[in-house]
Amino acid sequence: MEKKRQILNIVNFIRGYNSEPQPEGETYRTVLEQIKLIDKYNFKSTFLIQYDALTFPQYQELMPSLDEKRYEIGVWFEIHKPLAEDCGIEWRGEREWDGHVQFGFPMGYSKDERAKMVDRLFEKFHEVMGYYPRVFGSWFFDSFTIRHITEKYGLDALCNCKEQYGTDGYTLWGSYYGQAYYPSKTNVFIPAQSENEQLPVPLFRMLGSDQVYQYDFGMNEDNSARSAQSVITLEPVYKEAGGGLPSWVDWYLRENFNGECLSFGYAQAGQENSFGWQKMKDGLRYQFEEFARLEKEHKIEIETLGESGKWFKNAYNSTPASTITAHSAFDDPDKDSVWYCSKNYRINLYGEDNQLRIRDLHIFDESIEDPFENTICKENYAVYETLPVIDGFLFSGNHIRSGIYFTDKETGKAFTYDRMIFEDKSNDRCKVSFISSNSNIVFSLNENSLTISSDNDFVLENKIGRKCEFLPTIYSMNDTELVLCYKDKKYAVKLSCGKFVTENRIISENGEFKAAFNLL
Repeated sequence: MEKKRQILNIVNFIRGYNSEPQPEGETYRTVLEQIKLIDKYNFKSTFLIQYDALTFPQYQELMPSLDEKRYEIGVWFEIHKPLAEDCGIEWRGEREWDGHVQFGFPMGYSKDERAKMVDRLFEKFHEVMGYYPRVFGSWFFDSFTIRHITEKYGLDALCNCKEQYGTDGYTLWGSYYGQAYYPSKTNVFIPAQSENEQLPVPLFRMLGSDQVYQYDFGMNEDNSARSAQSVITLEPVYKEAGGGLPSWVDWYLRENFNGECLSFGYAQAGQENSFGWQKMKDGLRYQFEEFARLEKEHKIEIETLGESGKWFKNAYNSTPASTITAHSAFDDPDKDSVWYCSKNYRINLYGEDNQLRIRDLHIFDESIEDPFENTICKENYAVYETLPVIDGFLFSGNHIRSGIYFTDKETGKAFTYDRMIFEDKSNDRCKVSFISSNSNIVFSLNENSLTISSDNDFVLENKIGRKCEFLPTIYSMNDTELVLCYKDKKYAVKLSCGKFVTENRIISENGEFKAAFNLL
């Protein structure tokens, strides 16, 4: 197999007003220190600058002075008092910058107001830099805003927050776990399945999530999912587990850039200036030393976000399938994880203490309307989601870690394994084998279907720990098809091999299970 690109983007973003209490001048000093560190290693880097910072004289002087061969400047979009008032829009937040959704993000405003604020941001950027930005980032954004930007200005790349549940008051749950995809025009959180529905700009997921722990970090299976997840990412301010802990960084870089990625490996490093230099400096310095080593060894390529976006456009006409694998957790050798994402679905195969389960399965439907397409958010939180089949985070509880578990049909014993093997089968396909001395279970994953095979017949049992509003209802079921319904959307798991015994129990046929995922 050809060697896959292993791409690292260094993306730091610049706020003018603080979201965190900092001494006078600390946020600007932080940007200067970040630049010193980038220059030390001669790295390429992207800065995304917010509107308020664009109005500050020091940034108006600094940003255009950076070497354009190595520094890319784009925009970061959070709404704050100066931007709103400069557009003639009443500011309703409690302070200059209010990160609650209804104040700080475009969903809290009418479409006309969203367009006005984007245009004001882009015009201010043009006034300072002499050109319009080609890259755009925010923790999260609505579909109308991105359609407006791409139609009026054009972009090379978008970036948004990692998958998270409730953290910082917003939920992005069930989409691409990493890398990048072409968004649907109707709902940018969901990959487009058709050319007609596809926006012409890739969206990259930020922050470098822990491949093993981030998905259900902080969950207690006795008490079910937390209302807000904890964070374990490449961000250098996290020192107990994450980008500020050298042992975690070593593990993350080794596993994330291990080449088992189908299309390309990807991570975003960096931090917003509002945390201050003292909180991030140790983590960034350690990470940059490792980045330099990996770049010298030709194990990663460091480029700007826009360069990655342009490459993606040239390489892929539609969203490619991708995988993120880990053959251990940073603190536990007895864990394995494979995230497979295509434009139609995502799945997580997870091994813990030598026991295998399917921890997550969500289906993508490009026709799901953005929840704020015709609605203004008037709350402090917002949710973007896809269609759930299995959810090891939200469905866990009552002493049960939710997911599909495997048992031998004849003996009833739980399947255990000794090691996991990943194989790239090309054309958006991979094979993942869980090997034991007695029997093997092999997953063949492709763009819209899943095959599981074993030496012996097996039973798949979907264990659900708690009933909740995120659980899909059973619309209909027969031996070969289970039709689910979630928020008025119907979708099916259709078997060409295997049989539904109940909605939560499936048996294989001649050691094989084959399923396709269909929208109805």
